[in-house]
Amino acid sequence: MQTSRSICFLFDWVLKQGIKEIIMQDIVNGRCGWCGTDELYVKYHDQEWGNLVTDDKTLFEFLVLESAQAGLSWITILRKREGYRKAFCDFDAERVAQMTDEDVERLMHFEGIVKNRLKIKSTITNARQFLAIQKEFGSFYDYTLSFFPDRKPIVNTFCSLSEIPASSPESDAMSKDMKKRGFKFFGTTICYAHLQASGFINDHLKDCICRKK
Repeated sequence: MQTSRSICFLFDWVLKQGIKEIIMQDIVNGRCGWCGTDELYVKYHDQEWGNLVTDDKTLFEFLVLESAQAGLSWITILRKREGYRKAFCDFDAERVAQMTDEDVERLMHFEGIVKNRLKIKSTITNARQFLAIQKEFGSFYDYTLSFFPDRKPIVNTFCSLSEIPASSPESDAMSKDMKKRGFKFFGTTICYAHLQASGFINDHLKDCICRKK
């Protein structure tokens, strides 16, 4: 079963706390309940999640991290974020696109990231496709907006975590197009999480403090 990023966050927090019975609180300390009280989650929730990203370098960073997360918990990747930054050239897509098989072998022994050969190679492949999209559309930001009605981000008005979907028509279309272009580890669920993270889809709950900023 596919679940949205917010629900995955909640399950991560539940497991960390060792709670046997899951009580899904929609709002915790004024915030979307999935971030709980974990310092890293709270900072990410308050400062990044749902804020529109227009800078292509940051969009590439999220693309790298989201594709690395496939099949894993998001907290695992967040805690390795700086490792990924060091491993992949400060998320410079041009430099990553030039990485070779020797770099792949080197990164298979790098402790700061998830050592999955397919994911490491896919990051290099995705960087090359990212550059191709920039050349075709002017920016990855503009490419992303091309999948949205009137080229505008979506602000949802959900009241409960259970209302947040795992995908959307936008993530379906975007991930399908990216797959055709050669992107790896970027299906519709990962794509939706990417769109949430980068603010093209704002899924902060109506009563979240981030709605009042």
